[in-house]
Amino acid sequence: MTMLEQNLRGKAAPASPDLWQRRSRLQRTTTVVLQLLRRPGFSLALLVLVFALIAAVWPHGLSGYDPYATAPADKLRAPNLTHWFGTDELGRDLFTRVVYGARLSVLAASLAVGIALLGGLGLGIFSGFAGGRIDALIMRVVDVLLALPGLLLALAIVTAIGFGTVPVAIAVGVGIIPGFARTTRAEVLRVKTLPYVEAARLGGASWRRTLLRHILPNAWGPVAVLATLDFGAAILATAGLSFLGFGAAPPAAEWGTLIANGRHFLITAPWVSLLPGLFLVAVVFSLNHIARTFEENQR
Repeated sequence: MTMLEQNLRGKAAPASPDLWQRRSRLQRTTTVVLQLLRRPGFSLALLVLVFALIAAVWPHGLSGYDPYATAPADKLRAPNLTHWFGTDELGRDLFTRVVYGARLSVLAASLAVGIALLGGLGLGIFSGFAGGRIDALIMRVVDVLLALPGLLLALAIVTAIGFGTVPVAIAVGVGIIPGFARTTRAEVLRVKTLPYVEAARLGGASWRRTLLRHILPNAWGPVAVLATLDFGAAILATAGLSFLGFGAAPPAAEWGTLIANGRHFLITAPWVSLLPGLFLVAVVFSLNHIARTFEENQR
């Protein structure tokens, strides 16, 4: 009986196993997300993260002020209904500066995590597949890098390559590559020995097909959780380097730079540093909470 005859009689052709597997995975993911949205803490963290992403993509939709327009007569105004976060030492609206600062901060953190993800995946997959002396050599180098504080390593790199948002992102990304490499290697070694991978190899599947169809999809979970966790760490690291003066040059708005600009007014106008710092902490805590929640649901 042809496919056309089956459809005409209302009997659909049986779906392929891959299609059923994708549907089942999508249903499980939808169920987990709906369950998580019922948790107040997860919902609040998701709202904070969505607000930060909207601020990074569409900042003028959240504030009508110019982030670079100075008003000396309104300098160091306390938070009020007109200026929600108050004003800085030049009379600029601080809430607007924080909103517009999300673009550079999120961009730098995204670039850093992207570099670490690509570099760590490459090293981890190659080390896990190669094994033997190659695996031992790569892991010893990774161990040495893990022994160094990430911020210190990033500071050394950014000092060598120059200042600015992109150099800071590259430095932070290189500094967190070892964690991705070790996690990816561990997952590749675990999944590589599972029965269905061995069955695929015995069935004639190439290593490339086995890697793309069986190993990477099943080893991706812990790596994705680590990426979410390290996204918050990357935001903190880029903000720390910007605080030290390695980030974007003034008058660009960046969360670390905003906190640094207010350190001279901690007694007379503490909100200049405190409110951008609290917003930064809220974003990082939200990312960590979301990552931890997904990690618990994977167990």
